[in-house]
Amino acid sequence: MNRYFKPLMLFAFAILLQACINNDIPFPKIPQYITAFAVEDEEAPADINSERYDVTVYLDETTDIRSVRVTEFDYTEGAEPSENLIGKFLDLSEPVQVSLTRYQTYEWTISAVQNIERYFTLKGQIGETQLDVGGKRIIVSVPESADLSALTIASVKLGPAGITTLSPDIHEGEVIDLSSPFIVNVSCHGLTEEWTIYAEKSKLLVSTSEVTAWSQVIWAVAEAPESADNGFRYRQADSEEWITLPKENISFQGGTLTACIPHLTPLTKYVVQAYSDQNLGEEVEVTTQATQILPDGSFDQWWLNGRIWCPWDENGERFWDTGNTGAATLGQSNVQPSDITPDGSGKSAMLETRFVGIAGIGKLAAGSIYTGSFAKVDGTNGILDFGRPWALRPTKLKGYYKYTTVPINYTSAEYKDLMGRPDSCHIYIALADWTAPYQIRTNPRNRQLFDPKSPSIIAYGELVRGSDTDGFIPFEIKLDYRSYSRVPTYLQITCAASKYGDFFTGGTGATLFVDQFSLSYDY
Repeated sequence: MNRYFKPLMLFAFAILLQACINNDIPFPKIPQYITAFAVEDEEAPADINSERYDVTVYLDETTDIRSVRVTEFDYTEGAEPSENLIGKFLDLSEPVQVSLTRYQTYEWTISAVQNIERYFTLKGQIGETQLDVGGKRIIVSVPESADLSALTIASVKLGPAGITTLSPDIHEGEVIDLSSPFIVNVSCHGLTEEWTIYAEKSKLLVSTSEVTAWSQVIWAVAEAPESADNGFRYRQADSEEWITLPKENISFQGGTLTACIPHLTPLTKYVVQAYSDQNLGEEVEVTTQATQILPDGSFDQWWLNGRIWCPWDENGERFWDTGNTGAATLGQSNVQPSDITPDGSGKSAMLETRFVGIAGIGKLAAGSIYTGSFAKVDGTNGILDFGRPWALRPTKLKGYYKYTTVPINYTSAEYKDLMGRPDSCHIYIALADWTAPYQIRTNPRNRQLFDPKSPSIIAYGELVRGSDTDGFIPFEIKLDYRSYSRVPTYLQITCAASKYGDFFTGGTGATLFVDQFSLSYDY
């Protein structure tokens, strides 16, 4: 009996011991990312946000948002997706969830933005049409003298172009009876929506709805009867002399007039008034903002921190930075001060695209300088903080640049078709209402780059050139504003010797010199 008892006791003890041992070794926590995503008929590349784990796709207006075909779906190597989306048709009228699992599960949200142009105007209407997409309502103001039963349609588009039908089939030039609400059925992609059109009589013949003062420009918007002689006048608050704004400074859309009043004095009070024939609107008083010089726009201040050239005085304020910290991990700074300048004095910034590495191991580094700061190195990639606090609204970025291009000899998977083509330099300026500096990450695993189409961008302008210049030449980049009233919080200016350097695509030896940057506040 002892011969069997002892092994049994040892076996039982082993089981008991195993039960008392906890597996306290945790699985590694490795976030899983969607690295590329695309759909058919997209209007712009998808925005992949690795911090929020979401993807936003931008659809053409003619795409059926309820049936969107996925053409590209890449993710972190080793991750298991909840489903393979390649070739799938997604209903993106509501956000779609997809998960990536590797040790832990990470939930991603895919949503769509689809901007459909819609409009409806009447001849002689007052102001801009109120178009309520959510409530499917259209409200148009007309003069008190108008006959509501016989109004003429000036323009109409209530759905995607070419594939939308209206019932009844109303069109430009048709006389419509709006003495009572008018119902029109709008059909597209097998879905029909019922819209209601209302006409309202207005006693107010001219009304100013918005006046926004910048540093040397005032923007004003007013509503008035479309067929009248409409315009604006203005004066300094301490003057009785009115100045009539030339009509070429006003854009007219139906009964809405938008004015740009230029050549003003900063920090000065002005009075703006709209008119319609002999009728005058209210007087609106505003004060123009100050102007501010672009810090270190001469690129004369530099110091050498080890192998890293820094574009600011060693003991001064930092406004600009470069990618030198990343490039210097495997080589030398590829952004340096230069004595080659437009007028032979001071310094310029020389940006060169190089392959940085040892024994052929490394990657392409495009020379770049930008407003912001280099945060840290992520392996052989960089993390940057874009933007400097800024509340003014310039109209242009001016300066000088000199560029030498070379054929592109390094590409990423996204830009293989550019191999052998001339490299391009890129200079851009943007104003944003970010709540903090915008983090740029070049690591493909969690890439986040600047997107000029982001809703947080208020104004943007750029220069792209893919050929040599004959020495330094002047440039002027006009800012395209998407809102005249939104106030920026950050200014972003970026210069790069290779336009697609963020994707490690460019030509070794492409060189960009920049100098004498300044901001203009007038038109």
